[in-house]
Amino acid sequence: MTEKFSARKYLRYIKLPFCQGCGGLTVMNCFLRAVHELSHKDLSTFVFCSGIGCASWIPSPYFKADSIHTTHGRSIPVATGVKLVQPNLNVVVFGGDGDLAGIGLSHLIHAARRNLNITAIMVNNMIYGMTGGQVAPTTPLGAETTTTPYGNSEYPLDATRLVVAAGASYAARWTTAHHTRLKEGMKKALKTKGFAFIEAVSQCPTAFGRRVGLKTAADMLRWFKENSVSIEEAEKMAEDKLMRKIVVGEFIHREFPTFTDTVYEVMREARNSA
Repeated sequence: MTEKFSARKYLRYIKLPFCQGCGGLTVMNCFLRAVHELSHKDLSTFVFCSGIGCASWIPSPYFKADSIHTTHGRSIPVATGVKLVQPNLNVVVFGGDGDLAGIGLSHLIHAARRNLNITAIMVNNMIYGMTGGQVAPTTPLGAETTTTPYGNSEYPLDATRLVVAAGASYAARWTTAHHTRLKEGMKKALKTKGFAFIEAVSQCPTAFGRRVGLKTAADMLRWFKENSVSIEEAEKMAEDKLMRKIVVGEFIHREFPTFTDTVYEVMREARNSA
């Protein structure tokens, strides 16, 4: 792609809703750069599905594309229907950790198990940022939130390892401090045939950072860099040393028949035997 990248080519002229310092803007920029570098001149071959939460505003209504804004946690079932009816479209789900790993967790697991041929991008800001700063499934142990004022007593969910175990074709985790690698991971995800999952650990100075002593986006990005370890490094570390680290990298990349493939094969067999 020789044409110079411009996010405006893919965006409607509507004021974006994100708080100052929000990592959602970085995730949006990385995704649109990935689309550009894959030579998509527009988003006409894409459909975006999102639920409720800060990250769900990334595609809808801002992308110049067809999008479906669903109820909380229900973006993947809607994306399943879109992909089965229109298998040639690029179906992409955007959601936060509360949307995809909390309220919609069952759908995430079964999409990976079925190897549903979509891309799911989970923006993990470690908190319910839009609804008041409540504890999320990914909130670090000991972190203060509005519903854990004395510190979170639960271990955080590792959504990326979970989808790998469930059967995803591609899974990677990067932070917004690793924006080039995050973009490259999105490119791989979009090219993967099968369920592709990207976890983007993202700063939220408004609802999360200020409660844990990281008051600015710069503070949070510095914290990401200082506390991120590669998968290779993590394999050499004891579990207690990993407790407060962010393991980043590509966790799995494999290809095998997708849910769309198997459903359409069953339909062909049914018609032939009728």
